[in-house]
Amino acid sequence: MTPDAAANTTPGTGPALAAGGADASSRVLHRSLAHGMPMATHAKGNYLYMSDGSRILDASGGAAVVSVGHGVPEIVDAVSKQVGTLPYVSSAVFGIEPAEDLANKMCEEAGMARVIFLSGGSEAVESAIKLCRQYHVENGEPERTKFIAREISYHGNTMGALALGRHNRRRKLYLPMMPDVFHAVSACNAWRFKQHAESDDEYVARLAAELDDKITQLGPATVAAFFAEPVVGAASGCVPFVPGYLKAMKRVCERHGVLFCLDEIMCGAGRTGMMHAWMHDGPEARPDVQTLGKGLCGGYAPLSAVLVGDKVVDVLRRGTGAFVNGYTFQSSGTGTAAGLAVYNYIKEHKLVEQCAARGELLAKLLREKVGPLKHVGDVRGMGLFWGIELVADKTTKTPFKYEDNVNGRLADAILARGVAVYHGAGSADGWDGDHIMLCPPYTITEDEVAHVVAVVADAINAIL
Repeated sequence: MTPDAAANTTPGTGPALAAGGADASSRVLHRSLAHGMPMATHAKGNYLYMSDGSRILDASGGAAVVSVGHGVPEIVDAVSKQVGTLPYVSSAVFGIEPAEDLANKMCEEAGMARVIFLSGGSEAVESAIKLCRQYHVENGEPERTKFIAREISYHGNTMGALALGRHNRRRKLYLPMMPDVFHAVSACNAWRFKQHAESDDEYVARLAAELDDKITQLGPATVAAFFAEPVVGAASGCVPFVPGYLKAMKRVCERHGVLFCLDEIMCGAGRTGMMHAWMHDGPEARPDVQTLGKGLCGGYAPLSAVLVGDKVVDVLRRGTGAFVNGYTFQSSGTGTAAGLAVYNYIKEHKLVEQCAARGELLAKLLREKVGPLKHVGDVRGMGLFWGIELVADKTTKTPFKYEDNVNGRLADAILARGVAVYHGAGSADGWDGDHIMLCPPYTITEDEVAHVVAVVADAINAIL
């Protein structure tokens, strides 16, 4: 354990609320009006520093955003230079160099044709939905208006993205406002839903058949696209696809003329140990449309992206020659400069490879130290994107009651021990089920990985 990692190991010594800051009297409409939160003042490397002088090991990367660590000088310099020269122009009128450079690099690596740069993941998903719709209209099939996603999924917080996904507790308030063109098939979650004695190949075949049946039921000529997260993030806690799943689902989509879309906003940009999570299933899993965000910019400026394949671009080129979509900060100079600097830094320092190596260590230690604990049902993930699902009964996989707030209490206990993790609910069925997620910067050290696992195990034992 490094001295840095050991700085906050004593329970109860985590960050205190900042007086007059992010407490219950704040004028900011925080996510909770009743509870305050620690006031962060600055960050460096893999650590956050609080106003009370304490230090937190950032084992969540915010919300899986921080990919290359905080305060990297060359990235700060690149963003500062762009702010000082050309932070913003209208993308409806002007091109900008960092956007062109980043687009070239991303398209070449992913085997895609074009990129749309936006400000956040929800904007990217909204744009992807609209792009799929326009593709079919310009391809002579305007009746294709329906979209299929999966149960226990999350694609963003705008109305279209929220309607597409199935994060039930986030959707509940807005259900009366949601259109009826969004549908869902089963999640790909082997630990919870694979049948006894069913092989991976049989499970994949069953899920592919379900998608085929759903498209047939809705009317093959009416379905526009299928969306999936290769590794499901916030909704269920880092649940990876079963090998062969992505390729199988793409084959079903191709049979029916349905666009195959992958949401890698949380799991992409190298976090799974490859630049794109779908690459683990081979080139046959390459999507028609892909969304990216979070780790793409590393937190240095708002940035998300939609990667678009040749098939889609060719139809638009032969048709109107334009995508009917636009946002004020599309192709932002500051955002794309941050993305380009982060991309170059990842490549120069071989951080995708390091992410894979650190991920192997994290997986090993989690399975040894956390997996056997009484109330840990499943430990799963890829690269530096790992989830821990907590259960009331390990044999039956029965979740805790939502009202018990197990994930929130555990995250607070871990934070009190000087480590930040991401937590959520709904992993069992979209409503109940507690999980925490570990998605640290790719720069995390081996000693820090070991420290995080030790803290998590200690907190689970204390809380449960």
